[in-house]
Amino acid sequence: MAISDLPALNATLNAIAALFLAMGYRLIRRLRVAAHRRCMIAACAASALFLTSYVVYHANAGSKLYPGTGPLRLVYFIILGTHVVLAAIILPMAIVTLARALRGHFDRHKRLARWTLPLWIYVSVTGVVIYLMLY
Repeated sequence: MAISDLPALNATLNAIAALFLAMGYRLIRRLRVAAHRRCMIAACAASALFLTSYVVYHANAGSKLYPGTGPLRLVYFIILGTHVVLAAIILPMAIVTLARALRGHFDRHKRLARWTLPLWIYVSVTGVVIYLMLY
């Protein structure tokens, strides 16, 4: 796999994480705890692989400038700005949320997960959107 293939891999990993998060939410709403746990661990794994690939790509290729102009450029930068800020916030939130669940602190896990889940899905989905807008 070449460095130039990593942006597509990153978008795919973000999409996979978003799907696992959505499935995990649906499963916990149906009280399928074991399946929920597997989905959330899979989402964490997909996101960890994404982060590793993202760092490798940007360490080797640098940044790609947005090629568009006009109103779409503004839309891109709004999406990018919110994505970057929330991506920095979601990493520790996801780690703490997962740690609380793994330790069996389900009341504290649930309180934080109510915030973590929608932000994490937003970051994962906007990661795909940013890829589509850049490439």
